[in-house]
Amino acid sequence: MNVFITRVIPEAGLKLLKDAGFTVKQWTEKRKLSTEELIEECKWADALLSAGQQLNREFLEASAHLKVIALNSVGYDNVDIETATRLKIPVGNTPGVLSGATADTAFLLMMSAARNAFFMHKTIISGDWDFFEPTANLGKELTGGTLGIFGLGKIGVEMAKRCKGAFGMKVIYHNRNRNEDAEKELGATYVSFEELLKQSDVISVHTALTPETEGKFNAEAFRQMKSSAIFVNTARGKIHNEEDLISALNEKLIWGAGLDVTNPEPMKPGNPLLTMPHVAVLPHIGSATETTRDAMSKLAAENIIAGLKGERLPFPVNPEIYS
Repeated sequence: MNVFITRVIPEAGLKLLKDAGFTVKQWTEKRKLSTEELIEECKWADALLSAGQQLNREFLEASAHLKVIALNSVGYDNVDIETATRLKIPVGNTPGVLSGATADTAFLLMMSAARNAFFMHKTIISGDWDFFEPTANLGKELTGGTLGIFGLGKIGVEMAKRCKGAFGMKVIYHNRNRNEDAEKELGATYVSFEELLKQSDVISVHTALTPETEGKFNAEAFRQMKSSAIFVNTARGKIHNEEDLISALNEKLIWGAGLDVTNPEPMKPGNPLLTMPHVAVLPHIGSATETTRDAMSKLAAENIIAGLKGERLPFPVNPEIYS
């Protein structure tokens, strides 16, 4: 059995695949494959382990022979799941293991925006750290504030724990469905989307990208937020409208923003968000710790191994193919 991998992944996952007796080929160039290139590479493969690739209808229909596709991510908005399901190709992801690392990144971005850290760091580099002004460069304190979680799943719960523990923040949230376990554990309160916008001192986004959430945080949403609020997104860049976010910051409709995800990715170096005060931007490194990336590669490998054995994937995103 042959496995094609679209990126170089940690040895932890590779070892599982090789120990299972599979032949593995990794794409080592630091660029995405085109759809045509990916189709060509997968002609040889029985399974695909995909990181950072768009798996569209064209690719899937040309690669219908694949026995399994494993994603090296928890998100699967870059895959045409409907087509994969129609073709009976099981698709697996890596849930759970990146929750803590991603929540840490959201917490880091919240703190960095609150204390204007990234912007002030640039003043050192530019030689503008020269005179102390007691009223200049003041940040926001978070103690006792209200954290609004948009998408209170595993990552959102971890973020809420950190904010509640460190700053005693009140937790409110908006989901499609109530999370009663989190309500009991965190004392979290379910609110409407409009109330989330109005009440939150910090809004942290942890939802999946869907047709319903795409562009959810737009000009209208930012106008309803507190002028002192911080917007944090570590989920998917398309959930916020970037032009509207820039305008909201320029017009002081909100106070700051922390982003680990942008639209498009990579962000262009001339993007005004990179030089704005109270803004912190990272290059989508939410899960980038050794421990987490090792664990992700292992889960992806476990999905591949199960799929090539004809077994149910441990972490399927289209379990309906087994019905």
